[in-house]
Amino acid sequence: MFDKVLVSDDLDVINEGVFSVLKELNIKYVDKTQYCDDSYLKIKKAIFDNDPFQLLITDLSFKADYREQKFPNGESLIKVLRKELIPIKIIVFSVEHKLQRIQSLFYKNDINAYVCKGRSGLKELAIAINKVNSGKHYLSKSIEKALDSRLILNIDDFDIELLQQLSKGFSQEQISRNFKNNNTNPSSLSSIEKHINRLKVQFQANNTVHLISIAKDVGLI
Repeated sequence: MFDKVLVSDDLDVINEGVFSVLKELNIKYVDKTQYCDDSYLKIKKAIFDNDPFQLLITDLSFKADYREQKFPNGESLIKVLRKELIPIKIIVFSVEHKLQRIQSLFYKNDINAYVCKGRSGLKELAIAINKVNSGKHYLSKSIEKALDSRLILNIDDFDIELLQQLSKGFSQEQISRNFKNNNTNPSSLSSIEKHINRLKVQFQANNTVHLISIAKDVGLI
């Protein structure tokens, strides 16, 4: 089991709950921070002291206050740790359910587990810690669709906005006007039609209604 763990969350009540889980797992040393900048500094100092943290448990959202932060959220902290090739296991513990963002954390930022805060969050966190300790990945049951193979192929912010517009019942002509008014590109009717057809093929949708249904099912909108 991990010997040294850092918990990064700006809410004391969350930290206390996580600490109780870590105590039950008999983890020897646990430290906490309420700012991502402090987490980064602690991780770097521990490496310098030749006593590195083995696991980081971090939230994604941190409420801004009077302190100016170089790393204002958990995602920016994770990115710099991976960019600097710091060999620390990372578990995200968050209320965020946006599947595209979760997928990015796994495939682009190489996190080891994602646990959703909630009624069973602490129980799932204990499972995740054990899984990650044994070299496996973990994803909360409620968001397993984040790693759906259909989401791995070329889904970007434009596609998400297009799907959201379609889900609101806008026609392609209306979407084109909306995109032009909001300076969203591409906004031409032909481009929107091409994107919709590509999404239908990718998600194997029979029509636009079916496409929206699938997009909702996998959590894109």
